[in-house]
Amino acid sequence: MTDENTNVVELATELTIAWLSNPNTRTTAEDVPAFLKSMFDAVSGLSAAPVETSPEEPAPEYTGAVTARKSLANPDVIISMIDGKPYKTLTRHLSTNGLTPAEYRERYGLKHDYPMTAPSYSEARRAMAFKIGLGRKSGHKAAAAAPAPANKRGRAPKVAAE
Repeated sequence: MTDENTNVVELATELTIAWLSNPNTRTTAEDVPAFLKSMFDAVSGLSAAPVETSPEEPAPEYTGAVTARKSLANPDVIISMIDGKPYKTLTRHLSTNGLTPAEYRERYGLKHDYPMTAPSYSEARRAMAFKIGLGRKSGHKAAAAAPAPANKRGRAPKVAAE
């Protein structure tokens, strides 16, 4: 026997001893040789020459449904390079296709600042956020503050002097 076989026999024996020393293992003396043989076969199968792995397949080459310029041509929508359909935002569309924005940009060779939302949609969201007061520092009043509500007589309420 060679050292390799001895190591396999020793390892199979150690595994069998560990299995038998487990208090939850209930077995008879007749089962031990069969288990030892199955352990030897398993260990020798693992120590055999490694299975040849095929070289990595090259990543598939993806071509966009439209060009990057055409995908950004309309300010109201952004056209997906996956299926050529228009969307206001691509993020949900990308997640349903198992991609992140970074992976999408990499797959189609787009610049790192390629937008994921249509320009008009971004502007509408920005205007709405500004209107409700997002983005202001705390304590600042809105630039176009509404006049104070009038009381029942149509006069502005009196401000208490400090």
